[in-house]
Amino acid sequence: VSPTAVPVSDHAAVAQFCRDQDIRLVVVGPEVPLAAGIVDDLTAAGIKCFGPTAKAAQLESSKSFTKAFLDRHEIPTARWKSFTDPKAACAFINSAPFPALVVKASGLAAGKGVIVASTKEEACKAVTEIMQDKSFGTAGETVVVEELLEGEEISYLCFSDGVTIAPMPPAQDHKRLLDGDEGPNTGGMGAYSPAPQISKDLLQKIRETVLQKTVDGMRKEGVPYLGVLYAGLMLTKDGPKVLEFNCRFGDPECQVILPLLRSDLYEVMQAVINRRLGSSMPVWKEDSAAVTVVMASQGYPGAYPKGLEITGLAKARQLGLEVFHAGTALKEGRVVTSGGRVLTVTAIKEDLPAALREANLGVAAIHFQGATYRRDIGYRAIAFLRQSRGLTYKNSGVDIEAGNTLVQKIKPFAAATSRSGCNAELGGFAGLFDLKAAGYTDPILVSGTDGVGTKLKIAQECQKHDTIGQDLVAMCVNDILAQGAEPLFFLDYFACGKLDVEVAQGVIAGIADACKKAGCALLGGETAEMPGMYPPGEYDLAGFAVGAVERGQMLPQLDRITEGDLIIGVASSGVHSNGFSLVRKIVEKSSLDFSSRLGVSGDQTLGELLLTPTKLYSKTLLPVLRSGHVKAYAHITGGGLLENIPRVLPQSLGVVLDALTWKIPEIFSWLQKEGNLSEEEMARTFNCGVGAVLVVQKEMAQQLLRDVQAHETAWLIGKVVSLQKGSDSVKVLNLHRALQANRSLCVHSHLQGKIQPGKVKVAVLISGTGTNLEALINSTKKDTSYAQIVLVISNKAGVEGLRKAERAGIPTRVIEHTRFQSRAEFDSAVDKVLEEFSVELICLAGFMRILSGPFVKKWEGE
Repeated sequence: VSPTAVPVSDHAAVAQFCRDQDIRLVVVGPEVPLAAGIVDDLTAAGIKCFGPTAKAAQLESSKSFTKAFLDRHEIPTARWKSFTDPKAACAFINSAPFPALVVKASGLAAGKGVIVASTKEEACKAVTEIMQDKSFGTAGETVVVEELLEGEEISYLCFSDGVTIAPMPPAQDHKRLLDGDEGPNTGGMGAYSPAPQISKDLLQKIRETVLQKTVDGMRKEGVPYLGVLYAGLMLTKDGPKVLEFNCRFGDPECQVILPLLRSDLYEVMQAVINRRLGSSMPVWKEDSAAVTVVMASQGYPGAYPKGLEITGLAKARQLGLEVFHAGTALKEGRVVTSGGRVLTVTAIKEDLPAALREANLGVAAIHFQGATYRRDIGYRAIAFLRQSRGLTYKNSGVDIEAGNTLVQKIKPFAAATSRSGCNAELGGFAGLFDLKAAGYTDPILVSGTDGVGTKLKIAQECQKHDTIGQDLVAMCVNDILAQGAEPLFFLDYFACGKLDVEVAQGVIAGIADACKKAGCALLGGETAEMPGMYPPGEYDLAGFAVGAVERGQMLPQLDRITEGDLIIGVASSGVHSNGFSLVRKIVEKSSLDFSSRLGVSGDQTLGELLLTPTKLYSKTLLPVLRSGHVKAYAHITGGGLLENIPRVLPQSLGVVLDALTWKIPEIFSWLQKEGNLSEEEMARTFNCGVGAVLVVQKEMAQQLLRDVQAHETAWLIGKVVSLQKGSDSVKVLNLHRALQANRSLCVHSHLQGKIQPGKVKVAVLISGTGTNLEALINSTKKDTSYAQIVLVISNKAGVEGLRKAERAGIPTRVIEHTRFQSRAEFDSAVDKVLEEFSVELICLAGFMRILSGPFVKKWEGE
């Protein structure tokens, strides 16, 4: 960060500076440039600006405007009257039917233009000083005389995009210089947040009757309010009343509130500017309290010395505290004082007393001559907390409000999964589904339930919660496919000891996204907060899928399966969601852990690799299953290849599979080697690269394989055989050999770290037998080669070249040109896959297609 000498008052110069420096966002802190219209001018110059327009900033810059606005919109405030004549103001003070003892300069006076008088004489004297002696300059041309309100003062701030408000935790500032609220008034000697003495009900009332009403009122008057709205409130016996508005973060409120923000402040500001705050509400730290203590110069708020050296800043930071500089300067490499309020120290702890102790420790570590500060910030709130209070459901560990917040946040995710037959609107007691509207005439309902197992432990350890939802959905919908059922709707169950709204939101957003991919609606769910059942940071998931199949289309069709039928294996994405208790044990005993970086580039950890989500097969395989040519489908889930395939076969039949016919992801080779697992243990625990199998008639096998390969990687992997008494239902030939071959062939292995730096990533495009490809593969195996084949694309399914690539451990993709209406569309599909694999060079090896002009131009020289 570097300061600039551009004068803030010269808006054209500021705009030019922003253009010269390519500045995309300007955040305006002080009130003076806001009132001067800097937001209007920068916005007009095409520069995004966070803060209200000059008209909207009148809520701070003109107290007479604000008081009239509050009255117009029936927002509670002190009784008042504004004056431009000092005699009329004094007459009102002496005759008002209420104590009219607060005198305010209507304009901006750097936070000092308010005088609270103790007598009518003092109030009249304040009018004379402001209006005749010009103690606050032009800010005092108009004065506002107000009723003196009694009660506790609090600050309640919110973000606003002109329609939606997003409240911040309430804070309380301490204006008096000395402990026990003694001494003169200041700009603020410290603050704390949140304020526990303000009940949830009262906060809700303030949100509705003050903050939302103000934003609504400004919009109705044609002046939408965007930015931060700060309401200074008095909690009177008649309810909360507005003392003032600020159009910005306050000081020291900003230093105490923002450290409690869990969301990215930049993203919140963008949501405000783009008027989409409703879909991007900020998340705040739960069960945390913050205390900010101001260190001031000796003599403040009067005259004070400058240039005194400040020491101990590093020690305060070592204590884990935030130190915010205000009146400091650098002088010959030393930090010195340069203002009245010099700096603030902010501590965040689990409660207010702990936060105050930590903040005071930080202040004690920092030294400059004559430093003045309070040691009792938040003392009234701490006294309130010490009062004996009855137990609540929240005291026992269940936060209903957090649950309600979660529901509001996930509603848009669920709504986006709506499909024919239902409206995915959360909030009712139950979800409804209309089978007729979904196009069914004589359906059988099919249901399935599952969890994610101990894969959750890895997600929680890696703090990666965005993909685990797809695992949950896939485990359920892939199961009901075994009956030939289309998944119609899904329900989820999320259980935890303490609800972390952000984590739960991430998980459920993943569930909703997977439901969209699977073609089913997220119709409802349950969030269970159960203190004592789960340790902190842990949660459990369960899912429930309901689908339907027309009566005559159910699978498996056991009476049609015969000896000689072939088995199509559909590729898995990795370990999917089974066998993770064994996976975790293997990792524990290995030299790696879940945070270990893999490969030379180190762009993925072992945890991230293992968290690769389970494949969803419903949308890609359902048309094939409904073709009438598939006799059975098995989901390779818990129990691996050995236990799942027999579930869809007649008792008299089994299968023989050959592991050399499919590509086994290298993670399985690593697990087998590290765990020293037997062939049987591998085949009984893991999918070994095959996530689903189809049983098909021999004569239809090639056609069906092409249909599947249009969307998924798939192979012919075995056949149905007659079962001899006492023999195994599933035999997997060459599994150990395939696992070993996989290890030695994966020259660009992530897990074995054999990717060589500096090698160019090559994609080879083929159409047939791949004789050229074979020579290229052999060439790239040499140490002297600068090339590494990362991908083989064929425009024809089932060609020999694909098998050669797979045997070499090279990823393959089939993109059939006959499925595209134009050459450009086909080339675009190829281009997307090339981007996905970060390809740097394309090699055409017997590729029988002419490429389009745009494609050749994009990849010119490559």
